Amino acid sequence: MSWYYCLEHMKTEPEDGCPNSERMGPYVTEGEANMAIELAAERNATFDADED
Repeated sequence: MSWYYCLEHMKTEPEDGCPNSERMGPYVTEGEANMAIELAAERNATFDADED
């Protein structure tokens, strides 16, 4: 089973949730999906730092 983070409802959901256009993922575990916003922020910060 895959997990997703819904950007509309701001919560973790299983595969049969909202449309993919409204969520981030898939993630292997529910815990990873819960961290979707934090993971994206870390990746963005790394990318921004590499641009300098």
